[in-house]
Amino acid sequence: MNTNAVIDVAIVGAGPVGLTLAMALARYGVRATVFESRAQGEPTTVRCNHVSSRSMEVFRWLGIAAAVREAGLPPGHAHDVAFRATAVAEDFARIRIPGTLGRQRGEQGVDHGWPTPEPPHRVNQKYLEPVMVAAAQRVNGLSLRYACTVQAIEPGEESVCLHIETRDGARQRVHARFVVGCDGARSLVRQTMGARYEGDAVVQRVQSTVIDAPGLQAMMASEPAWGTINLNPRRSGTMYAIDGERTWLVHNYLRPHETDFDAIDRIASIRTILGVGEDFAFGIVQNEYWIGRRLVVDKMREGRLFMAGDSAHIWVPYAGYGMNAGIADAMNLAWCLAAGINGWGGPGCLDAYAAERHPITEQVSRFAMSHAEQMIAKRGAVPDAIEDAGAAGDVARRVFGEHCVTLNVAQYACAGLNFGYFYAGSPIIAYDDGQAPAYSMAGYSPSTVPGCRLPDPWVAGGEPLLDRLGAGYTLLRYASDLVIEPGLRAAREIGLPLSVLDVRRDPPEGWPLLIVRPDLHIVWRGSALPGPGDPLWVILSGRAG
Repeated sequence: MNTNAVIDVAIVGAGPVGLTLAMALARYGVRATVFESRAQGEPTTVRCNHVSSRSMEVFRWLGIAAAVREAGLPPGHAHDVAFRATAVAEDFARIRIPGTLGRQRGEQGVDHGWPTPEPPHRVNQKYLEPVMVAAAQRVNGLSLRYACTVQAIEPGEESVCLHIETRDGARQRVHARFVVGCDGARSLVRQTMGARYEGDAVVQRVQSTVIDAPGLQAMMASEPAWGTINLNPRRSGTMYAIDGERTWLVHNYLRPHETDFDAIDRIASIRTILGVGEDFAFGIVQNEYWIGRRLVVDKMREGRLFMAGDSAHIWVPYAGYGMNAGIADAMNLAWCLAAGINGWGGPGCLDAYAAERHPITEQVSRFAMSHAEQMIAKRGAVPDAIEDAGAAGDVARRVFGEHCVTLNVAQYACAGLNFGYFYAGSPIIAYDDGQAPAYSMAGYSPSTVPGCRLPDPWVAGGEPLLDRLGAGYTLLRYASDLVIEPGLRAAREIGLPLSVLDVRRDPPEGWPLLIVRPDLHIVWRGSALPGPGDPLWVILSGRAG
């Protein structure tokens, strides 16, 4: 690499967030280089197991959704979440979530009817990441540099200097217009920015173990599930199917008073969670322990430095919220950076990233912590009769199972976190007098209030809007006889990229004109498109104020 040349964007970290950001930037014509300390092909740890609906929409936009759905569990494997006393016991409750083949057959689960062409998908990060790497390597203008560690970062007025060291000891300096830290909880970018994590340092302690247990599935009394929440008075834990055959990730949740990881017998705890004796053989593929936290940085940007994903927020990893929130960060930030780099966006476009994403990550972190606290309480209140035979045990399992399903549907079918969040206070959204509806982890009320996500993302004939959106803003016209040429001329005069899509469907909430971004968030709504001189165009270009 020519160390004297200035690249557009340097991304530190080639996990799912960094790769998403790099591919999204490339779609906007922005050249990015990703620096990753791991060697190419070096496996990642077994982390996130769930790709949210919004993340699948991003992957569809990037052209990789089909490949992602082919990865992970076998197509016929259910994505259900089962509740049992132990892994080999019968279900006492189950949340139905179709797998890949099930969705193709039209099976309905708790996420049926969501306003999206891309329902969630269950796939472990060890299978997801290679799909993303292969796709990124095919993208023109995107450079992946493995076995390269960023040792120091020097921000400047016109560019940022990165000091790079390769595995073989070679050193060089690279200059970039912008640098984005997707480098996790120990982020060098965050340290350079002087940003601080704020929140709750300890929510829960967990021993996590990847096990190889080829005989386990045959011992199970109920049909296979993707997630199995095992609850009994002795030791409770959750396990996720990794390959659908013999590999599982087992989370052993320590009790609140158990603060010493090493004092808890890992193997004995796993046997209790599985419900097997000492004669059952299984192997340990990987093990670690971690502390679930709720931490969000006090700032996500400092000059030419930005952060996304775990470098900016870490919390209890329920339902993959961390990775999926990071992918949403990347989609948002790519838009904001491209606006500035491509010359049509003013300072407000760069300011919009933190203004939009920081409040949302704070909200989601609190949702995740609240759910974690409720689950901690639930694990501490498992009825003694949960494993009893007979009528008393049947009643205990039925009642407890109903409570578990009610609590966990919000986690595993979180419509609110996917579609309900609202960007308030953004400098590039033209707000009106509308009030955005409240939302929760599960609850979602469709709305066209600017800042909300488009509630009806299809054009006539059921074609997904995602497949028709322009690279800039898109004007959705629900009444083709509306005169829009003066407004289009105003956009052209200010250099604003604005394409037009005739939707030919009933307008949502009666608004015949909506302007959306590639992330499907609405930035303006109206009955007539304003002409030259209207403040709308200054706002959308990021030049207001």
